[in-house]
Order: sequence, then structure tokens, then C-alpha cells
Amino acid sequence: MAAVGVHHVVARWVERAPDACAVREPAGGRALSYWELWQRSGWLAAELARRGVGRGDLVPVAQDRSVDLIVTFLGILRCGAAYLPLDALAPTGRLADIVGESGSRVIVRAPEGRAGAGRWSALSSWLPEGVEPLDLPEHDPFLPVPEPDGDGDDAAYVNFTSGSTGRPKGVVVPHRAVLRLALNALFCTVEAGDRVASSANPAFDATTFEVWNALCGGAAVVVFPSVTELAMDEWTALIRAERIDAMFLTTSLFHTVARESADAFATVGTVVVGGEQLELGAVRRVLAAGPPGRLVNGYGPTETTTFAAYFDCTEASLSGLDRVPVGFALQETSLHLLDAELNEVAAGETGELCVGGPGVALGYLARPELTKERFVTLPSTGARIYRTGDTGRMLPSGAVELFGRTDRQVKLRGFRIELEEIERAVMAGGLADAVFVEKTGDGAAATLVGFVLPSPGAAAGPDRAELPAALHRSLGETLPSYMLPSRWLVLDRVPFGSTGKADRAQLLRLLDSPAGAAGTAGAATPAGPTSPPDGPAPTASAGPESEAVPGHAPALAALQDIWRDVLGTDAVGPAANFIDLGGNSILAMQVTVRVRERLGVRIDAGAVLLTDSLDELAAHVASTSLAAAS
Repeated sequence: MAAVGVHHVVARWVERAPDACAVREPAGGRALSYWELWQRSGWLAAELARRGVGRGDLVPVAQDRSVDLIVTFLGILRCGAAYLPLDALAPTGRLADIVGESGSRVIVRAPEGRAGAGRWSALSSWLPEGVEPLDLPEHDPFLPVPEPDGDGDDAAYVNFTSGSTGRPKGVVVPHRAVLRLALNALFCTVEAGDRVASSANPAFDATTFEVWNALCGGAAVVVFPSVTELAMDEWTALIRAERIDAMFLTTSLFHTVARESADAFATVGTVVVGGEQLELGAVRRVLAAGPPGRLVNGYGPTETTTFAAYFDCTEASLSGLDRVPVGFALQETSLHLLDAELNEVAAGETGELCVGGPGVALGYLARPELTKERFVTLPSTGARIYRTGDTGRMLPSGAVELFGRTDRQVKLRGFRIELEEIERAVMAGGLADAVFVEKTGDGAAATLVGFVLPSPGAAAGPDRAELPAALHRSLGETLPSYMLPSRWLVLDRVPFGSTGKADRAQLLRLLDSPAGAAGTAGAATPAGPTSPPDGPAPTASAGPESEAVPGHAPALAALQDIWRDVLGTDAVGPAANFIDLGGNSILAMQVTVRVRERLGVRIDAGAVLLTDSLDELAAHVASTSLAAAS
């Protein structure tokens, strides 16, 4: 059969090397050969077909990274359907809306107790009516495996991203787009027998590279922990132990590794980095310390199937540059810098980056108007292109360098966020007359800040001091955690510019002024309910746990200093909560490194993120120190 689908390419490797490892899970020791993967995915395809799932259908997947996840993806493709990976970290209301919008009748989950089942135990409590959970079959159901007709334009998967209209939008990616990414890849060569790390959230499109570039090349998918889930030296040791040949990291995670362990990638064949602007200094630290065989800056929106451009980072290629370009077009891909009328701009001039070729997605699920707006025809050739909204220019080398956005879409720690979606969610809650959300800072220090004008009509609502916490709670019910502003400024009035529009630049300047200056802003308040107000840092007083744990007081004092430095705020008291102060997994990892350097105590990032307060973390650090000494 002609290789019109991704699964057809995998089938060739089943024939050529049936006993070769297809997927491996180091943590649990599970592994499947290509033949075993094909057999188990066939069981699922057969069961789905029995339930009436076939070509043109969409099947949600409620699983974490695991061997079973790879089986599930392949099984869904083999029955002619497309998979829809869900984000376990998203609020259940958001997940219910996505599943409902998909029109799906069945959702696939991992067998209970398996690694992929993880955070999906309460699945049935929020599923829309008419959607039935299906456990991945563990035995042959003795049903015929379907072999439906297919086409390269059939959908392979749908990824939901933040939406500017106030709801997430599903990007429909066809088989031909995945094959464009996976076959004859210029940016990362994957060969039979290689081992490709898979550490991305299944709901994000880096998974496409990690899974299908591996399986379409006869390589093994290695289910790998994120760098935030292990101590840095353990994570680096696992890279070497598993003999990883290729891996992807978000830009923010790469920056963190570059700061803490710049030689971590020395044994890796290719490291691809993407999601945000890559720091030149971080790249040079890695290149100097012991670089991978290739260090590649990868660029591409979800709508262009993971990557559309790449740039090999070497000392020679970066010479004379003050920022890292996104580079050159991927295989079977065209890059266009266009003006507002979609005409090519002259070399060196600024234009909107548009992408063409078979990697361009079909459009947005059930959103024809938005599809028409972003997926357009190039007047000069009639080719279909995607308007990325990124602005840039072509350098003399032919590489593309990006400057920013034409709209208000931002990247934060690898996540693509429509700021308007957050603003709409706030307005829908009825607590505000006006709201403005902006991204501030870069890299690991980047954060979202909200400016809100309280609604005078919400008489029963919270007062000004309580409003930030109320907004945090309200948004947490509808938006994923990475979209929640970590700081709110309550306004007395909205500043306007000369055109009569809200002056966002003036709002951002309020961040550097004393709270309440000129009667414009109220308290500049961290978002969470336990956050102290801005002002002088409370002194490190001992909490109730301190008397029970020797060494608590010095641990608390040291942690206060570390948090102030890492989080960039003085509002650090014993009751402070790391996440409420703007902390995230990347910053938590920085805390663990500094705790080890300053106190000689090894803790993991999860302890920083999950403890309720600084005082509780200090007790944990003191207890860990005592246990290690005994």
C-alpha cells in the first residue's frame, strides 16, 4: 500500500525490523518492539472500529507520556481516525469543552495503574454526556483490524491552542504534514536504531516530532522525564545512560540547563530548541562547555506542524550576530516575508512571516471564518500559506530573523498564549469593567501581569484588596495555570493615549512606580490568595513547624534570600506561596540548585512547587538535611 498515512510508513519498519525497539519507558522498564507496537495498536484499532469509529472521526486521548500513549496514537491512526491529545494540567471545564467541541463518542485512557493513567483518575466526572471512556485493550479482542481507505489530507491529529476569540482553537493537522516533518528531515536526522527522547506534554505539538520522526525513521521513542522532574545531575546522567541521540527542549528549559549544567548535551547527537527567542549567551555557553553534535534553533507554529524553519547554531554561524535567527526553511517548506497586501518585501525589509508547503495544517476545527483569515492564498503563485503573525526580515545569509508579533499572541515558557483570551475570561466573570494583560520579562523571568478596573456594579463582589485573589481563583477554573497572571494591578482609572485607546505602555510603566502613584493604580498584588501585599519583606519569623524541626530557622532565612533573588520580589514572608509569587517549574529548578549550593541539601522542584508556604518548604529542607546526616 502506498504510504499516504503516517501508519503506513511505520508499517514498513515493522516489516524491515520487527524486533527492533520502537518505544521504551526507562522509569518502569516497559518496552515494545515494532512488531509488538503494531500488534497492540491493531487491538485498539479493531475495538474502535467495532464502536463505529472510522475515517473522519476524532478520538480524544486522556493519557500522560508512556508506552501506552504511543500505542494509542498509532491505533487511532490505523482505524482511519485522528487523535486529540488532552492536557492533564488544564482545568476540567476547559477539557470538557474541548471534548464536546470535538464531536467524539469515545475517549481512550490507559489501564488503571499504568504510567499513562497518571492524573486522569477523575475522567468520568467531567466528560460530556454521550462520550464513553475506553481503556486501552491489553489483550487481543479477536476482531478484524480495519484497513480503511485514506488520503494524505486526512486529519492525523488535532492540537488545541489558546484562542483570540475567547475559546481555544483546534488546529487540524493532516498525515501529509506529519510526513513532511518526519521524512528526509534537514533539521534533525533520525536513523534506524537511534533513540529519541519524548518529554513534551502530549497535548503540545513537539510530541509530533518526538514520536513520528522516531517511528518513521526506524528509531526508538524513549519516554523521558522533563528536566523539571529530576535533579539536574540525575537528568543529565539519564541522557547518557539511555544513549539519547535526539531530543527537543523548549527554549526556557534550554536556557535553564545552559545556566546550571551547560555540558549536559555533550553526548547527544542533535538537540532542537524552540518556542521562544533563543538567548545568544545561553547558546554560546553550551557550545563552549561541550556541545551536542548539532544544536538547532527550531521555529514553527502549531499550524505549520511543529517546525517550519531551523538554524544550526555554531560559533561560525553566530559570528557577528546579536540574536539567534529562526533560520532557513525546512524540507518541502517555503518562507515568505510579506507586506499587508501579501506582496513580498525587499530583502532586509520587515514583513510578516508566512509559511507554505505540505506542512501547513488544514485549518481550525469548526472555525471556517478564522481559518479563512489565517490560511490564505499567495497572490503571486496561488499557493496556500499560513500567516504566522510574526514579523521579521531576511539577513544577507538568507536566514530569517524575527522581531515580534503583528497581534497580541505571546510565548511564555514554550506555551503559546492569546492575551485576549485571558482578558475575555476576566470580563466574563463580571468582576471587572476593563482588563489588560501583558507579558513582561524574558526567558525564565517572563511572566504575565494583569491590570484590572473593578466593576462598581459587582456590589457583592470582593473589595479592592481581595480582587487579585478572586480573579486568580476564578480564572483557575477555566484557564490552564500557565495562562494565569502572577501579578495584578488594580486601577482607579484607565489611562488613554492620544488616539483614545487604552495606553498599554503607560500601564506597563506603573509596574515601576510606587503602588497607587498619581491615583492610577491600586496595590500591585501577587495573584494568589496567600500572597502578601507589596512592600517591605516580612521578617523571617518561625512558624509552628520550626520548633519541631532543628535547623528550620537558618533554612527559612536562606530560602527567603533565594526566593527574593529567583523571583525578583521582596514580598517573601513565611506564609508566601511560590506559585502565587510568579514561580514556575523552571524557576523552581533554579531554587533547588541554589539550595544544594548554599545548604548542601538536595530537594526536587516538586517540593518547591507543591508546598503551601515558604515556612513549610523550610521545614522540608531542614528535615531532609537531618535525614541525610543521620
